[in-house]
Amino acid sequence: MIRMHANPWLSGAPSEPTAAQVGVPPRRLRPTTPLRSGLARSDSDGLPTRRVAAHVPAPRWWWVGCHGGAGVSTLDAALAGGADAGGAWPADAGPTRHRVVLVARTHLHGLRAAQSAVLQWASGAAPNRVVLLGLAVVADAPGKLPPRLLDFLTLVSGGVPRVWTVPWMESVRLGHGPPPHETCPPLANMAADLSRVVPDTDSGGRP
Repeated sequence: MIRMHANPWLSGAPSEPTAAQVGVPPRRLRPTTPLRSGLARSDSDGLPTRRVAAHVPAPRWWWVGCHGGAGVSTLDAALAGGADAGGAWPADAGPTRHRVVLVARTHLHGLRAAQSAVLQWASGAAPNRVVLLGLAVVADAPGKLPPRLLDFLTLVSGGVPRVWTVPWMESVRLGHGPPPHETCPPLANMAADLSRVVPDTDSGGRP
């Protein structure tokens, strides 16, 4: 299991330096567990914690929106297996591990919210039994991201195990819901990744 000693984007600075300025780690060096050391813990930034009732079976993973309108409902409708955690880290008093996919839009507010949530996880301020699978970034508009947002997305991507980019879906905008994931390559790739990380035979959140 790879652990990183430092990741420059996690400084918590309010500005968004470019990827070239800070040096984003390659995918093989992305953290898979909280870094803890050298990172300031904060109870005021990031996401709240929501207690999961002991009698509620854990889903294969939880969708955790980093902000309002992140796109959790769209992903939940497109990919079976997850459940909406209501914009909070899931936690309980038992031994259950809660697998989490963070969700954020690709606008600046969304990426800043994602950075705060990942910093919270990386510093050890998220619940101990959370297993972060990755970050899903949902397009906030059709077309390519402006360079500033693309740099910031690259920066945030260095702090999570994996990143999935979900394209703009005109069908969702028109109220028809997302297309079947088999017909949308990014969604199909995400479904395949999640199936590999959390097999169908997995009991959801058991150790």
